[in-house]
Amino acid sequence: MAPRIRWRLAATEFLSRSPSAVSFLFSSLLASGIVAVAFFWFVVSSSRRPVLAFDGCGPDSEGSWSIGVYYGSSPFSLSPIELHGSNKSNNSAWPIANPVLTCASPSNAGYPTNFVADPFLYVQDSILYLFFESKSTTMMKGNIGVARSFDQGGTWEFVGIALREDWHLSYPFVFSYQNQIYMMPEGNRKGDLRLYRAVNFPLKWTLEKVLIRKPLIDASLIQYEGYYWLFASDFTRFGIERNAELEVWYSTSPLGPWKQHPRNPIYQADKSLGARNGGRPFIYEGSLYRLGQDCGQTYGRKVRVYKVEILSKEEFKEVPVELGIEEPKKDRNAWNGIRYHHLDMQQLPSGNWIAVMDGDRVPSGDSTMRFLLGCTFTLLLILLIMFIGFLVGAVNCTFPPNCCTTSSRRNETSWLRNHPYINLRARRYISGMSRYGSSIREKINLKTCSGKLVLCFLALVGTAFVCMSVHFLLGGNGAEEAYMFGGQYSQFTMVTMTYEARLWNLKLYVKHYSRCESVREILVVWNKGNPPKVDEFDSAVPVRIRVEKHNSLNNRFKVDPLIKTRAVLELDDDIMMTCNDVEKGFRVWRENPERLVGFYPRLLDGRPPQYRNERYARGKNGYNVILTGAAFMDSEYAFNKYWSKQAREGRTFVDRSFNCEDLLMNFLYANASLGRTVEYVHPAWAIDTSKLSTAAISRNTQVHYNIRTNCLSKFSALYGPLPSKWEFASRPDGWDR
Repeated sequence: MAPRIRWRLAATEFLSRSPSAVSFLFSSLLASGIVAVAFFWFVVSSSRRPVLAFDGCGPDSEGSWSIGVYYGSSPFSLSPIELHGSNKSNNSAWPIANPVLTCASPSNAGYPTNFVADPFLYVQDSILYLFFESKSTTMMKGNIGVARSFDQGGTWEFVGIALREDWHLSYPFVFSYQNQIYMMPEGNRKGDLRLYRAVNFPLKWTLEKVLIRKPLIDASLIQYEGYYWLFASDFTRFGIERNAELEVWYSTSPLGPWKQHPRNPIYQADKSLGARNGGRPFIYEGSLYRLGQDCGQTYGRKVRVYKVEILSKEEFKEVPVELGIEEPKKDRNAWNGIRYHHLDMQQLPSGNWIAVMDGDRVPSGDSTMRFLLGCTFTLLLILLIMFIGFLVGAVNCTFPPNCCTTSSRRNETSWLRNHPYINLRARRYISGMSRYGSSIREKINLKTCSGKLVLCFLALVGTAFVCMSVHFLLGGNGAEEAYMFGGQYSQFTMVTMTYEARLWNLKLYVKHYSRCESVREILVVWNKGNPPKVDEFDSAVPVRIRVEKHNSLNNRFKVDPLIKTRAVLELDDDIMMTCNDVEKGFRVWRENPERLVGFYPRLLDGRPPQYRNERYARGKNGYNVILTGAAFMDSEYAFNKYWSKQAREGRTFVDRSFNCEDLLMNFLYANASLGRTVEYVHPAWAIDTSKLSTAAISRNTQVHYNIRTNCLSKFSALYGPLPSKWEFASRPDGWDR
């Protein structure tokens, strides 16, 4: 018999004696696949972004940079645009929030872009022009894009690509000199520093001259004390000097010739010192300031500012000063939560200052790192399954003593007998495997509790590997971002009503929701008991506690002039859901600001109308009420409507029954409009944390439903019937399924 056939027969006999190893291996693979699908469906898919209608904005190893606007009375008192109340009523963006320019702007215009960064302003009359690096998805290199604003930076119109070369371009330093407009972009891959002149501003430029034949990056210049000074870095450096080198050049004209400072390089040591330029130098109150990048933890971690104390042809000295911009506290959920590395400040004719900053929510190389981690966990999962299969097989099988002496015929001498050395080695190997199997069987008996615990532990480890693999390979960058509408972002105020016994709920609530990107402030309506102090909360946004004199559910909708946003999210303190679901609801409300947009639908019908749960609405495939314990609304319209004379009798009934304030709001909306007044958004998941304690407001469900049925009869008599139902799954994006 041929040797190959003999070994196949031996393997077949081995597997027939240990089928549990094969079956366990197969079942482990199947279970892991099911776990992966379930994990992706319930966890990862809830935070995936919608597929964009254009190319661009894809994952990029350099990051996901975007651009925001800041205002201030000085360059050291800058605050983001959302704190200045800018609004654009035609897309319900009130207030307009950062970022004001993203990869979507050029991509929508037909220039697929992964990110926008390195912004520079140029002010011409009352128009602001913004030049920036636009990372092309087709060539995977930077071009120089340009946008303009007619409302002091609140909204931007993408104009086009101002400059494109065969090599990468970034850092478009734009300035004017002798009635000409020039641009000095970074293009170190060409090996020199070039100057371009505007032929037809802002989209047509021509090469004016090569300033310095050296691959300088992030070159910035300024006129100071009789000379033009140029700060730049040599990108041919290696190791720790890569982003830690700074050189100074000087000339009597920005057109050159340029001479090196005798102390070059000024810096050549620590990447966190801000050696590499981070924007345009500026003069304020007679002093010169230079902006630099802190690249200590990751490339472009933050912007530092330095006051230049000595700058001459022989000496240079600068000292760090405070920039005055508050650090973002929402981490990856904030548009600049992980890093911001460029800032350009300009003084407007009014005397105030405007600044543009780029920011990113992921560190440098994040997409590559997440892919490698996903592959690593996938490999660990495969190795674990192989180990479990081997372990179970070793426990449940024995090697036949004659597995190496199999013959095809009775009188035929086996091949191994004709090769005694190989036969001896095989027998020793099999004998050793049998001893190992016996040892494993003694330590792990699958029929005992300890053996089952070992297998359960290994199964849990495998499940963890599956979840981590799916998370890193399919979970995006780990951020729960805001949704753009009409080319703009905005913010809203969260309002919750609670009392002393639910303080633990409130702390969990504030910690979680304050990290959602579009949340500007959390307002706590304190109805009963001693209120907590604001510093008791772990919050990334301001928390305001409004203490009420009377314990009334009507306090939820009290008119509050301190609310600075048009949108309000009324959300009970015992409801926990993902920030991504909250952001979806905010996006839908901005599409329909005249409606109540929420997460808990009800269908209230019948004669007389009966209050029923969501299951009834699903069975009838429709709803006509949104519970305002989790709903977006117009703060001015809704609150004024609720406290109008028309609603007085309804409010009295709410106080009497201590219930139904949300139903009253629905009746008031329906009474004021002939169109649709409610809209539903389906959350991926939502947890009622009050069920974990004795602090639930309505413990007896049936009594609660009976009270609400009485409310329906009362409100129907006062304000008329509710509208007919609207069906689920009517939105193209499927958010209401």
